[in-house]
Amino acid sequence: MKAMILAAGRGERMRPLTDHCPKPLLPAGGKPLLQWHIEALAAVGVTSIVINHAHLGHQIESHFGDGSAFGVQLNYSAEATALETAGGIRKALPILGEDPFLVINGDVACDWPVAKALSIADEWQPGQLAHLVMVPNPLHNPAGDFALQGSTVKQPEPGDAAFTFSGMGVYHPSLFAPVKVGDVAKLAPLLRQAMAAGKVQGELFKGFWMDIGTPERLEALDRRLNSVRKH
Repeated sequence: MKAMILAAGRGERMRPLTDHCPKPLLPAGGKPLLQWHIEALAAVGVTSIVINHAHLGHQIESHFGDGSAFGVQLNYSAEATALETAGGIRKALPILGEDPFLVINGDVACDWPVAKALSIADEWQPGQLAHLVMVPNPLHNPAGDFALQGSTVKQPEPGDAAFTFSGMGVYHPSLFAPVKVGDVAKLAPLLRQAMAAGKVQGELFKGFWMDIGTPERLEALDRRLNSVRKH
């Protein structure tokens, strides 16, 4: 299985920290955010990884190189301007191949066992386009994003409990067929279209998850990781 880590965001809410450092290189627990993901993937044998980048992306390539120091093979998908999630994934498809692949937002921290992505891909159903990891709604997204009906993800209807999309999912390349290479395209419209056709599966993960969207959350993650290291 191959994986992609999304690292092309500008990190506006992180300014001024991101004025001279790309958000995925900001440190927490003594390591760049991106490194935690790379090491987690390597630990379960996912060693072919694509990282997209835009703002100050050369720093990411300079820091991690070809990935050999971390036991992985890194490929980079450079974007002159950020293409949004779906646009960035579409551009990287030639590297990701024709099988289901894992995508992780570079600015989330989570204890979801990434080894599970391997079994999800092994049990992929014909016609399935995505498997989303959902989490309980954080304070900054109280209304949630999507609902779960069993293992099927759908648009919430009145009375449905909605959950937050974690920024982690397994996708089939054909989900991105409507997007032209180089186009700026968001992921949510593609997911909603696939949900309407009943082609999106998912799960609710109730363990640790955090969107590292602000300096305050970065500090909170740093405290948590340092505390874990001490114990």
